[in-house]
Amino acid sequence: MSEQVLTTTAQRDAADGATLVGTGKTVVVGAVRWDVLCSGGRQLLLDAGFTLDENEVGRPYEFADIAERIGSADAVVSGVELWNDDVFAIAPQLRIIARLGVGLDNIDLPAARRHGIDVMNVPGGNAVAVAELALGLTISVLRKIPTMNSEIRDGLWDRFVGHELTGKTVGLIGFGAVAQTFAQRLRGFDVSILAYDPFGNPDRARDLGVTLVGLDEAVATADVVSVHAPHLPSTHHVVNAALISTMKPGVIVINTSRGGLIDESALVAALDSGHVAGAGLDVFEVEPVAVDNPLLRFPTVVATTHAAADSVEAYDRIGRATAQAIIDVFSGRAPLHLAN
Repeated sequence: MSEQVLTTTAQRDAADGATLVGTGKTVVVGAVRWDVLCSGGRQLLLDAGFTLDENEVGRPYEFADIAERIGSADAVVSGVELWNDDVFAIAPQLRIIARLGVGLDNIDLPAARRHGIDVMNVPGGNAVAVAELALGLTISVLRKIPTMNSEIRDGLWDRFVGHELTGKTVGLIGFGAVAQTFAQRLRGFDVSILAYDPFGNPDRARDLGVTLVGLDEAVATADVVSVHAPHLPSTHHVVNAALISTMKPGVIVINTSRGGLIDESALVAALDSGHVAGAGLDVFEVEPVAVDNPLLRFPTVVATTHAAADSVEAYDRIGRATAQAIIDVFSGRAPLHLAN
């Protein structure tokens, strides 16, 4: 029989009889389906000796769920459940929250800092997945792909005349990891790209052929406006009636970031008037989106279920990164991408 190859430091330590870094420590996993989607990261933690308390309720944890198990937790793999002072007050051993993703709006960072709890996320870990869905939504709206797909099943054969993406102008609101990846993929379509981001990297913009401009200029001449900003008090409803009025008639709006970045009532009004020709929306202000949400009555709106970041590859990357961050903390190393 051939000798088994030991692939991780933890496995080699175990073979040598060394004490594993996770021995006697518990990781509470709030993320749903983590065991299936992040099997690589899960195995890293098991190999390091951690005990896993995994989410088996099939939904994001509520406070009562967290309270049942957080008292003995040393680390957390966080999904979208809320982490705040109320939780931290009953978590005396908690050292790190590793966010399975990028967004941190469900974690009170100042409160975590007060309690001496590290918080990390994985910026860029899902950038490819989100950028690819943004591109898919853009082409779907331009070419009316979902409408044709639906009608052909109803026995209809209407050859819709759509628009090409090639040669258009794309305006980006935000120029972080996702927007940069989106811009990179757009280059093959021979588009002009404008971007607004007060913290935009000019060197990266130049490399990608993107022109950094002010917000109004980024959207004024754009055929497609794609939103890639974090949802903060300063960016809430950044796409509102006033901004939409500065966009050219027939514009398409794409949002794969957070629902609160767009004033939905203003977007509905612009779709009703025809000023906005269509939209590709992966996110909504209230989720799950209600079936009577007025945005869903427009055949020119393509909607998805806040799934932009959900690719097999992204979950594997992020799962391994969160696991490694937890291992690093208990090994005396600073994890990458500390958020607080």
